[in-house]
Amino acid sequence: MMTIDKFNFAGKKAIVRVDFNVPLNEEGKITDDTRIRGALPTLKKILADGGALIIMSHMGKPKGKVNAKYSLSQIVDAVSAALGVEVKFAPDCAKASEAAAALKPGEVLLLENLRFYPEEEGKPVGIEKEDPAYEDAKKAMKASQ
Repeated sequence: MMTIDKFNFAGKKAIVRVDFNVPLNEEGKITDDTRIRGALPTLKKILADGGALIIMSHMGKPKGKVNAKYSLSQIVDAVSAALGVEVKFAPDCAKASEAAAALKPGEVLLLENLRFYPEEEGKPVGIEKEDPAYEDAKKAMKASQ
């Protein structure tokens, strides 16, 4: 069986879903980086092999709306320091294909909070929870997934 420790990422781009839902203080500084440190072995393996890295995560529960309080832009410097390389930032996770395509070996791109899109939380798009048709829309969305 192929496992990550046996795979060679040289010349490849890897998309890794991590849990960087780290606690921040009022100034937007990380108060506990355990989750970032926990992802480092995998992320560093990809870079050490000569791969490029695309990191995706969520932070908080922004309820499918852009909210600066939950922006992953706040942790770019901390992730850069932990990895020992500059981390680029894509301000819209759904519109990052050009930035991802431009990555060279050893480079890292952190995508903006996935939960800025309601689909990430399994919520129907274009309908409010208070709408009587919401439950039917939610069931239809789950069925299509």
